[in-house]
Amino acid sequence: MFALTRTLSRKLSKRFTNPSTGQGKDGSRNEKCENVRCRLSSLDSLCKKTELSRTQLRALYRGFKQECPTGCVDEDEFKAIYEKFFPIGRSDSYAHFIFNTFDSDKTGSVTFEKFVIGLSVLARGTTRQRLRWAFNIYDLNKDGKITQEEMLNVVTAIHDMMDGCSKPTGDEECTPNHHVELIFKKMDRNKDGVITRDEFIDACMKDEGVRQSMKIFDTLL
Repeated sequence: MFALTRTLSRKLSKRFTNPSTGQGKDGSRNEKCENVRCRLSSLDSLCKKTELSRTQLRALYRGFKQECPTGCVDEDEFKAIYEKFFPIGRSDSYAHFIFNTFDSDKTGSVTFEKFVIGLSVLARGTTRQRLRWAFNIYDLNKDGKITQEEMLNVVTAIHDMMDGCSKPTGDEECTPNHHVELIFKKMDRNKDGVITRDEFIDACMKDEGVRQSMKIFDTLL
């Protein structure tokens, strides 16, 4: 899961640093973002929030504005980007979950500030901060715990997106349902049918493979 997240995050950062076009798929601005503008009027503040340099932020900002002249990305545009990364599988569902993780205040759009703050958590955050970000992907209703249904929705989306590619579990026989059962057996310590944020983070921190995989985010930016 974390290798997949790093790969997608790196592709997103490169996409906005080296954009191919400054407009949407149809060559026009997106109406949903028409009134949204993103300025670097508080660059120093954003440097502190993200621990990125002014040079890095300016480079990302130029690419973001060239790719998204309205100053934001809506969900349809976000899904279109993911579709290019995974043209064989079905990426809509997983792109929806990732979009909601970036769109923290649920405005229906991801501004540059939202994007770069989320990206900086993966690139500059501690292991626990990165795990909290990952937890939010699965906590669909943002109530601080993951149900089996929520986990199954996300795992199924990952399997659908990776169709035709190597499976994220490394086991082609592992169905989404079986994968979720294994995760809950490992993480749901009190067997109450949900995984809390603490259970998720503690289980991951005790897993040497997960801790090592977190280090791959160090080269994200």
